[in-house]
Amino acid sequence: MGTTRRGPASPPQPIASRSVMVPKPTPKRFYGHGIPGVDLEKLSGKLIVIEGADGSGRSTQIARLVQWLEGCGHATVQVGLKRSTLVSEELERAKQGNILSHITMSLFYATDFADQLENIILPALKAGFMVLADRYIYTLMVRDLVRGMDEAWLKNVYGIALVPDAVFYLNVAPEQLVQRNFQKNHTLDYWESGMDVGLSRDMFDCFLQYQALVEKQFRRLQSTYGFTIVSGERSVEEINAELQEKIEVVLVGK
Repeated sequence: MGTTRRGPASPPQPIASRSVMVPKPTPKRFYGHGIPGVDLEKLSGKLIVIEGADGSGRSTQIARLVQWLEGCGHATVQVGLKRSTLVSEELERAKQGNILSHITMSLFYATDFADQLENIILPALKAGFMVLADRYIYTLMVRDLVRGMDEAWLKNVYGIALVPDAVFYLNVAPEQLVQRNFQKNHTLDYWESGMDVGLSRDMFDCFLQYQALVEKQFRRLQSTYGFTIVSGERSVEEINAELQEKIEVVLVGK
């Protein structure tokens, strides 16, 4: 019985040493006008964003990061696209008809984001939580830019957004994304293939072209928003190890 009790006690040792690291509060700011009445100095938690296309491995990495952070004693909250209790169901239904205009879809997603920001992200950060976002405003802006939307208008719309403590973009080549999406869903998504953009009548070819344009916009926006590009074409373990290492730096306030 003694050995059985000692066995589980030794693995937590590295975790225990990590859990000693209390996150250091860092100054928060909005990208633009922000949300009125928010005391930024009281937002003691950390906002960590994982970006990337469908099939890039975001969900897998976030699940592992949550397990790791909670194992280190950090309370976590997860947010993502189409998760607002206000409009997520309506947005999903609207997309099913494949007839949404670019502006309508853009404003739908902006509303979804604003609702989560006000009601989940900011309260969680105020309570000292680690907030992990499965995509953020960058995906929304990139999608709209590929569809010809005005960048100045988009920056104004998303001026309410809080600047994250860290943003990681999992970069995977379009050819790899096609294989992963087929393997997982046995089909390609109309919107993730950019069929509404009209790049090609063939969904496979349209997907490749659209995702290449998305990647190009992400790389262009990197110079403005300073997020970290992470190669998503390695093993799950290698990617997760890199993310943990970089997030540890964020937790100590560097």
